[in-house]
Amino acid sequence: MEISLSVQEIASICGASRQQGHFTGPVTGIASLAQAKAGDLSFLASGKYRRQLETTEASVILVPETFEAEPPEGKTFLFVANPSRALMQIGRRLEAQLWPKPPPGIHPTAVVSPSASVDPTAVVGPFCVIEADACIGPGSWLEAQAFVGRAVRIGRDCRLGPGVRVLAECILGDRVYLHAGVVVGGDGFGYETDAGRHEKIPQIGNVVIRDDVEVGPNSTIDRARMGSTIIGEGTKIDNLVQVGHNCIIGRHCILCAQVGLAGSTTLEDYVVMGGQSGTGGHLTIGKGAMVGGQSGVHTDLEAGAKVRASPMMPLLAANRYYVLREKLPALFRRVDALEAAVGLSGKASSGRQK
Repeated sequence: MEISLSVQEIASICGASRQQGHFTGPVTGIASLAQAKAGDLSFLASGKYRRQLETTEASVILVPETFEAEPPEGKTFLFVANPSRALMQIGRRLEAQLWPKPPPGIHPTAVVSPSASVDPTAVVGPFCVIEADACIGPGSWLEAQAFVGRAVRIGRDCRLGPGVRVLAECILGDRVYLHAGVVVGGDGFGYETDAGRHEKIPQIGNVVIRDDVEVGPNSTIDRARMGSTIIGEGTKIDNLVQVGHNCIIGRHCILCAQVGLAGSTTLEDYVVMGGQSGTGGHLTIGKGAMVGGQSGVHTDLEAGAKVRASPMMPLLAANRYYVLREKLPALFRRVDALEAAVGLSGKASSGRQK
């Protein structure tokens, strides 16, 4: 990554209220305090990293407006309301410079059905396929080998990464970002067992993804058996997530890596699912609930619930359980010693782990 920004440019991008220090050279990289080199930009995200300010080689450091300290010799502090957000703003500017969007148009190797509609401001990259009656909205960008199925609707300023598949009849709102390898609209996993054979249930619904949704690489969202699988506005889905058929995910939910939602799960708004957590089918997880990593949800959760463990249990009970579990060997030894002291038979303690 090659960049070159002046201190004044960085201050302007992130809205720094003031600066202090004497570094005047160009900023040529971004790194954490511990890994930064001379010429790098870094940031103080938390007070626990304050000691690293004394040893970091970073030349420009974003610090909170309330921070009180003199910058070391040859370094500059930029004072901002939120250093992490300020770094995000700088990152957006750099992203646009480092990986610019290609000019509008359809690559000569793309295959586009004559009945498809592609807005003149859209970008269709190499080896893309757009099937009959599909519609690509203004400013949307299909990267190499993206596939858009029959009668798909893609809104304004969407981005489909390399190898994305959006299958027939699915609908994307505006500013949806599907990273490389995402599959939207694969068949839901539905079978009826008849006379000892698993007969496939036709999956004739679709997937509807609302505005400002982002889906990480190689995640899959299955089409509905009937009706729609729905992903709500502003929801963010990490890598390798499986969303089953007829799930309904509310607004601004977070699904971390390897989450699995069985069919017909409903997540209300602002639900957070930790990595590798999962649900049984036909459940409702209430607004603002939080499910810890690797938890298994087997029943409905009320709004604001916090659970962890598999099977799940209330968060505080789970935390206490994990603490007490570590003390079990010592507890058994104490019980055995007490039984021996009062002359009880050893039968009750036989087989205990010590």
